[in-house]
Amino acid sequence: MQLSPGKLWGMRRMADSDGRFKMTAVDQRPPIKNPIAHYYGTDEAPYDDVARFKAILTEELQGQSTAMLLDPHYAIPRGIHALSPTKGLIVTLEDSVFKETEDGRFSTEIDDWSVEKIKRCGGDAVKVLAWYRPDAGRPVLQAQKDFTKRIGDACAKFDIPFLFELLVYPLAGDSHQTKDYVEMRGKKADDVLASVQEFAKPEYGVDVFKLESPLSASEVPGVGNDNWEEVQKVFDQMGALAGRPWVMLSAGAGKADFKNVLTHAYAAGASGYLAGRAIWLDAFAHFPDWDAITSDLRNASVPYMQSLNKLTDEQASAWFDHQVYGEKGATFQPDDGSFRHRYLGFNG
Repeated sequence: MQLSPGKLWGMRRMADSDGRFKMTAVDQRPPIKNPIAHYYGTDEAPYDDVARFKAILTEELQGQSTAMLLDPHYAIPRGIHALSPTKGLIVTLEDSVFKETEDGRFSTEIDDWSVEKIKRCGGDAVKVLAWYRPDAGRPVLQAQKDFTKRIGDACAKFDIPFLFELLVYPLAGDSHQTKDYVEMRGKKADDVLASVQEFAKPEYGVDVFKLESPLSASEVPGVGNDNWEEVQKVFDQMGALAGRPWVMLSAGAGKADFKNVLTHAYAAGASGYLAGRAIWLDAFAHFPDWDAITSDLRNASVPYMQSLNKLTDEQASAWFDHQVYGEKGATFQPDDGSFRHRYLGFNG
């Protein structure tokens, strides 16, 4: 893999100076909107409540984050003013509303939103979630592949990193049916691994994978605990298949479970995390008591992030040292003349 100047700069903006990602997700929509709507007994959550919560998350959690993941509907309009310019800005492209069919789920972009607009609004990276099951119907699989490739091509055109999230989900014939953004109960590791293997192909243009645990988070013991070696083999497979920098998502896992997952991911070569609910869900349970939410974020979420960051510093791999970039890692050296020749178009 070769990184162009824009992609390299965006990758650096997302990470700390040692090349590790400590990123917080504030782009969730149904996991925030639905509980608020339920509280009010309405079909739709009031905009101000959703946006206010996202702004508070941005203000309170960015101090422990190298980058924040914001959505264009709520988090950017209300939270961007509070985001420090020292933090990376990752922006969501996929719509939270997906088409559910008997053969599987179809992902789409947010209406009137694009890679180009994310670049124009100052984004350092584009984040896209795609639902994927290797055993879904053939038209669904092709649509999801086309969706991903189209975005990868646009990220290459506009020279911005493509951060790609994969989630397996229940098909119509599976038990434990849900449309919620939660870890699928009874998921198979083979489905997760096969999904990573597919989208690691170069035609999709993925720069960073955001991956779920290949095993249910509650069943992951943590490195050094009972039976951890067998679990580690599965994480090692996932890391090898990714073939580029990757981070872990939390998918609503509890704090202890997510930390256990990270120990296996880091042993397998992951470069950090991009998590949301594991960090702030407990605080959200205080809604609509805004003072209690803020207090919980400061007194529980921040210390938890500090513990994750310590683990990340000690065990995660630097993204720019990944073997996919060759012996020298992901470096860009304009002194060799390539920058002038390839990007500026002159030889002087």
